[in-house]
Amino acid sequence: MTVKANKRMKNSTFRTISYLKTRKKTYLCRQKDNNINMKKIPSFTIDHLRLLRGIYVSRKDQIGTHTVTTFDIRMKEPNRQPALSPSALHCIEHLAATFLRNHPVWKDSIIYWGPMGCLTGNYLLVKGDHTSKDILPLMQETFTFIANFEGEVPGQTAKDCGNYLLMNLPEAKWEAKQYLAEVLNNITEKNLIYPE
Repeated sequence: MTVKANKRMKNSTFRTISYLKTRKKTYLCRQKDNNINMKKIPSFTIDHLRLLRGIYVSRKDQIGTHTVTTFDIRMKEPNRQPALSPSALHCIEHLAATFLRNHPVWKDSIIYWGPMGCLTGNYLLVKGDHTSKDILPLMQETFTFIANFEGEVPGQTAKDCGNYLLMNLPEAKWEAKQYLAEVLNNITEKNLIYPE
């Protein structure tokens, strides 16, 4: 390495370190300022120690003249049962989203289906003002579809999905069968309304 190249590399490294130190200070200042005004979001106020598997209304939002209902499709008891594996949940996501967006009655009302970061269930966003009981038949259909699914998972290609190898169809089917048999087909009020 020439003396000039060595000097350029040192200057570049110095600038990078200075930039990172400045960014860290800025981030810490912003973080400190934000903590003063940050309120706990409603989903973090649910007592997860008492939460059962089920279908819950997580929130309702007004968007223009429309109501959007967010459902908590809870497949595991938080902190008491093993969480879903990422590969099973990812497979459930592909199958459920495809099924719901093609449903003959509900397809125009489905906004979003996606996994929870805690790996204990999914969120479903639906256009309209709905209750948990309103979508129980739809969830029974959805999880029956997943439990009985055969063939290639929709969107499980490198072109269609950002992590297409993270899929486990047999495990997804097993989880869907468990949720269907133990929860959806034996649902009670405790599985439809958040604990107080």
